[in-house]
Amino acid sequence: MALFWKREATGLVSMSLAGVLLITFVPLAVPEDRSALLEQIDAIVEETMARDQIVGTSVGVHRQGEVLLAKGYGYADLENQVRATEHTVFRIGSITKQFTAAAILILEERDRLRLSDPLTEFLPDYETTGHHISVERLLNHTSGIKGYTEMGEKFWGKSRLDLSHEEMVELFSAEPFQFAPGEEYSYNNSAYYLLGLIIEKVSGKSYADFLQENLWTPLGMRESHYLYNDPIVPNRAEGYEVQDGEVVNDAPLSMRLPFSAGSLGSSVMDLITWQHALSNERLLSGESYSKMTTPGTLTSGKKLDYGFGLSVGELSGRRKISHGGGINGFRTQLAYYPEDALTVVVLCNTGAAQPSPLESRIARAVLGIPETPVEEVTLGEDELRKYAGNYNPARAPFEVRLVDGALTLFGSRLRPVGNHLFFPVSDDYQKITFELSGDQVVALRMEREGQTMEAPRVP
Repeated sequence: MALFWKREATGLVSMSLAGVLLITFVPLAVPEDRSALLEQIDAIVEETMARDQIVGTSVGVHRQGEVLLAKGYGYADLENQVRATEHTVFRIGSITKQFTAAAILILEERDRLRLSDPLTEFLPDYETTGHHISVERLLNHTSGIKGYTEMGEKFWGKSRLDLSHEEMVELFSAEPFQFAPGEEYSYNNSAYYLLGLIIEKVSGKSYADFLQENLWTPLGMRESHYLYNDPIVPNRAEGYEVQDGEVVNDAPLSMRLPFSAGSLGSSVMDLITWQHALSNERLLSGESYSKMTTPGTLTSGKKLDYGFGLSVGELSGRRKISHGGGINGFRTQLAYYPEDALTVVVLCNTGAAQPSPLESRIARAVLGIPETPVEEVTLGEDELRKYAGNYNPARAPFEVRLVDGALTLFGSRLRPVGNHLFFPVSDDYQKITFELSGDQVVALRMEREGQTMEAPRVP
């Protein structure tokens, strides 16, 4: 659910040498059942790409020490007919946040900061209107600070400009708090922007240089970058959108603005390396990784489904740690299933892509979990009309529309199954339930793999 913006079979051998994680990929024999699995994954990906008009996708699957699949499909650059590969570098959007969180935890391990430290210890001029905003509240989206990607034209009208840090902070810091820190959860790019500034202040290095020196170089991640617009980046993918059924180039965007909330790029090979390092304590201590993957808590005691830069959910009873990303022309998903030592990475260079359900289908295929078909029922227009309307989850309002006798949400038709429950046609596992008070619909609830979003109905 996390978006930044609105708009050959191989095996793994690894060892640590002088603090450097060396990962080499060697051919594995492919037994007959593995060949069938790879064909099944190919079919799933190709079917999804055709349905959603996805230009290019790279997929990586790593399980129990082996890379089962690392492969590109379609085009990294459609105009020049450059094929996507396992080495194609995609904008990863909000997958960036786990790199930012890991950098903060590295600084904590080095006694350079504490998660309880107030924001004003590092940015003393930030106006908190009397609120205590800890580093931890920034990490788990409970700070109450207004997210700049939810500020409408005030931000989007400037999204092509190379705004400085001072100009960006000035843009959102003057906005009223959405709630007192810790009282609620609201996914927040402003908070992660501020975390990047803290990293720079404490380390004395730029955010990009700190990640290069402390994360990517030690792990041998040569295909991960801060994706500024200007530098030449080998294997960089172009981004696309779908408008009125036609594929077009994505809208321009200054990559200075997403910063530590969403400006990174990477490949499926590097992200497999990254996840392997995280889950095997090659970069962070077990205690620090546990902080990243432990759901936060509100002041009321309510548990979240988010840790630090990572969401925590489940797939058919299996624990799932994941994060998605969405930025102009790109949609991405990185998921890890700890009990099965399974990592699945899906990177797409088309804004219409939905990598989260695609990743789940691939994980189900690898784990042998059967698909559960949605049994749709028929509802008349009069019955459907009561669900249509505007809903606001406190981040960005959206509209459920009645179009040609069917409900649609984010351009996807909703399939009714009865009892006010619907499933998008593109995702058999995202439950959308409308809540009623008497005969009136008052809210909408989205549920997917242990993660929930509530959205009251608004005028």
